Amino acid sequence: MATLIRSKLSNVATSVSNKSQAKVSGMFARMGFQAATDEEALGFAHCDDLDTEHRQGLQMDILKTEVPTGDAPPEGDIHYQRDGTGLPPSASKDEGLCSELSSSEKPQITAWEAGWNVTNAIQGMFVLGLPYAILHGGYLGLFLIIFAAVVCCYTGKILIACLYEENEDGETVRVRDSYVDIANACCAPRFPKLGGRVVNVAQIIELVMTCILYVVVSGNLMYNSFPNLPISQKSWSIMATAVLLPCAFLKNLKAVSKFSLLCTVAHFVINILVIAYCLSRARDWAWDKVKFYIDVKKFPISIGIIVFSYTSQIFLPSLEGNMQSPREFHCMMNWTHIAACILKGLFALVAYLTWADETKEVITDNLPSTIRAVVNLFLVSKALLSYPLPFFAAVEVLEKSLFQEGARAFFPNCYGGDGRLKSWGLTLRCALVVFTLLMAIYVPHFALLMGLTGSLTGAGLCFLLPSLFHLKLMWRQLLWHQVFFDVSIFVIGSICSVSGFVHSLEGLIEAYAYNIED
Repeated sequence: MATLIRSKLSNVATSVSNKSQAKVSGMFARMGFQAATDEEALGFAHCDDLDTEHRQGLQMDILKTEVPTGDAPPEGDIHYQRDGTGLPPSASKDEGLCSELSSSEKPQITAWEAGWNVTNAIQGMFVLGLPYAILHGGYLGLFLIIFAAVVCCYTGKILIACLYEENEDGETVRVRDSYVDIANACCAPRFPKLGGRVVNVAQIIELVMTCILYVVVSGNLMYNSFPNLPISQKSWSIMATAVLLPCAFLKNLKAVSKFSLLCTVAHFVINILVIAYCLSRARDWAWDKVKFYIDVKKFPISIGIIVFSYTSQIFLPSLEGNMQSPREFHCMMNWTHIAACILKGLFALVAYLTWADETKEVITDNLPSTIRAVVNLFLVSKALLSYPLPFFAAVEVLEKSLFQEGARAFFPNCYGGDGRLKSWGLTLRCALVVFTLLMAIYVPHFALLMGLTGSLTGAGLCFLLPSLFHLKLMWRQLLWHQVFFDVSIFVIGSICSVSGFVHSLEGLIEAYAYNIED
């Protein structure tokens, strides 16, 4: 009897010791350190299963892999989804089959189609402000266009690398789906939702500011196209917003997407027309005006303008996940950013050489009145047709984060049981359109707003966060030169972001105080 009691006590003590070791290993794992041995890692996973209900600050949802036959999944196919911070899904054959079936249902795109989407993002209307950046930066501004292309290409690649981890077999598998998942993984376990909320706020600011810039540039272009009409820039912005008000009723972008290709082609045609006009005045180019000095006060604004023109990191995880061959992603990023760098550099330099010190915030305002109206009307049409894309994306982020998180939502769902948008939800959408109008009316300065947005959210989403996430999630796999690149990008990006934000804000305050219209 005594022997039996001693045996049971020994077993209990051994079990308690194993669980204690597992908890200690789990604590170190949550602090960012890897477990020392495989046994400790297994013990930590087992301890997690036992103590799920006692953990605080780390919310988990147990997802069961769907099996085509409708049978209950085996025990090994049940895994945790921690908003991107959880363990990789098991590599069982059944789960691999399910993932293949689910991926086959998604529309896959080629590397060329993915590159076209990236090109649309980084070759949009906002290149019209690049000659203004050369005005205040000279040759250093041209160098910055090249430097920003290289850095944004690199940070786009490392952001996608953060979506993957190695499984037990040493294979690289995709364990995260979005920018928000990566941010949550970096802030877990103490603040599992903080990173995602920071990224969501940055995305909303950038998307809303993009909408505001479309309204500003529409009013600016129409005012400068018809200067003899007794209509102010603010009035033109109000009329543009009246046209955009139906965007509040959008349920999807099918009605708008058909125009995207036409808009992009039209924009390239406009760029060609501007460059052709500049080349026709090549004899009068002011090469002596392009110097190596910089305007210390206004050059940081140029940094924000250039960075904002390269922002595409928001949708890169989704784009890479829908590619037929994700291994071609790096090649696609290379040629799209090389092409963007060359085209932007040539466009900015040629336009600045043509007008030199008279270069305006929107370069088409420098064109002769005979062709300015035609070019600007095309640009206004493109701006109005481009507005629904960032607007709808901003609405989706707001609805998902504030209205559609179930019990964790801040407000009740804005959709009814039949899937229709409630009246107060429609009112909020209309209010967002009106908000973009009010901002465009009271801050009608395209370059300053673009520089402010690029310095605040563009630098954060393109420079700071990708390098920080890469260091946090892949520290043990990085080589010394990768660590050096990430740290350098973070430091330089921080300096440029703070400097550009402060000077852009000072410029807006000065323009508002002195009632400067242009």
